Amino acid sequence: MKSKQIGDAAERLFQKALAASASGDVVQAERLYRLAIGMVAGRSEPRHNLGALLRSLGRLEEARDLLASVLVREPDLAETRYALGMVLMGLGDYPAGWPLYESRRDLPALKVIAPILGFPEWKGEPLAGKRIVLFPEQGLGDNIQFARFALTLRDREAQVLMLCRPLLRSLLQQSLDGVEVLAAEGQVEMGEPDYWALFGSLPRWLGCTLETIPNAPYLRAPAGARLRDDAPRIGLATKGNSMHQNDARRSLRVSDVERLKAILGPTVSLHPEDSGAKDFADTAAIVDGLDLVVSVDTSVAHLSGAMGKPAIVLIPGFATDWRWMHGREDSPWYPSLRLLRSGVDGDWSDAFAQLETLLAS
Repeated sequence: MKSKQIGDAAERLFQKALAASASGDVVQAERLYRLAIGMVAGRSEPRHNLGALLRSLGRLEEARDLLASVLVREPDLAETRYALGMVLMGLGDYPAGWPLYESRRDLPALKVIAPILGFPEWKGEPLAGKRIVLFPEQGLGDNIQFARFALTLRDREAQVLMLCRPLLRSLLQQSLDGVEVLAAEGQVEMGEPDYWALFGSLPRWLGCTLETIPNAPYLRAPAGARLRDDAPRIGLATKGNSMHQNDARRSLRVSDVERLKAILGPTVSLHPEDSGAKDFADTAAIVDGLDLVVSVDTSVAHLSGAMGKPAIVLIPGFATDWRWMHGREDSPWYPSLRLLRSGVDGDWSDAFAQLETLLAS
């Protein structure tokens, strides 16, 4: 959160804290944010930024309390509502987190665009006999993760039309029986829907809790696809979307990639530029023939989990995404995944040591 002029001395501290945080000096950033808070106790900016920093450091309970205190004063701050939602969901408190997650729509940086249509947004109404159109949002991994809820709506006797990223259309179309799937591009014939919904809003209105996540495998590879008999049986993805805000910590450095490959031995690259995959159905065909996938936090990890494929996911210890939570080696969203985490400082040594132990067992 940017400053709105919080007083000259506090403003200088705040700007120094921002610079320290941007440079990775989190100890200094925390100290300066706390000093700024002490000078202007009633202002939201330093409290919000300290809360966001504490979340990135994995200190979720502290972050929760600090961000909640901001909203007591200014309950409509979209940036803080969203940040608190991320914290609560990282703690597994989905009932409290989902409503705050809706604030993503008010943050231009996330580019979540709610459509303007002549029929209402779905907010939990009965769907038997009704037609609902689902709109994609955010990254490919998000789309894969939330696609499972189309089946939940289908089971509630809804007629479901899912619009998706073009790269996912073939895979989702062949996997989600009873769901109509079209690519979200060009002019799309939607019929006469009764409701629309964004992918990320479905779990809120379906009352999804940590204990009720539908986590059986729901994606499958094209029939008849297989790897060569002599191909390696470990798939590897070492990088994600370079535009992701945490990509510097999520994607592996060249030196870490080399260390990882030395541990794994021969692997199959799951990056499309190496595998030749034209879309996610092609990648799913490769994954289907593997014994194990090793991936950083990217769409390949979601694909593997949604297929029920055993996979080891390398999770950054700094600014961990809410869906992977903290202090867990398993995922309630994908039971076939095993999570290994870097240090907050980005050091993968412990995670790689764990990986060696797992492979040897």
